[in-house]
Amino acid sequence: MHLAQLNVAHLLAPIDSETLAGFVALLEPVNAVSDTSPGFVWRLKGGELPTDTVQHDYGDHLVTNLSVWESREALWNFVYRSVHLDVLRRRREWFLRVAEPYSVMWWVPEGHEPPLEEAMARLDLLRAEGPGPHAFTFKDFYDSSEAASRPAAAEERK
Repeated sequence: MHLAQLNVAHLLAPIDSETLAGFVALLEPVNAVSDTSPGFVWRLKGGELPTDTVQHDYGDHLVTNLSVWESREALWNFVYRSVHLDVLRRRREWFLRVAEPYSVMWWVPEGHEPPLEEAMARLDLLRAEGPGPHAFTFKDFYDSSEAASRPAAAEERK
């Protein structure tokens, strides 16, 4: 099994605005680090760089990042032990603060490249039901064996 992850962000301004120029400038280098990180498998790509944004119907100012990793550790290392952390620390410059979950993870079979619709459904599930074997976070993580025994794993954690 591989670990899929989605995060979404509501932009403070249009992607081509001066407000987001710093964020846009960092997209290509951060994506290059992601694509060459140990444990990286795949990410959903959109248009041409530098913005590489995916077209969708979830709102004009919503950007998405959907990727697949070999393990939790590989994703953790990219998110918190690479240049990505510097971008994460600056997120308030570019994105609205939201109270609801904006990131979700779930297990997928090796070779599966989840479409954005599947990922958004997992985020909706996390928002509606909280963490469980089908939709979880770094903080409330389910390993792949727990996800395989879906209902039992969720019940054990209660």
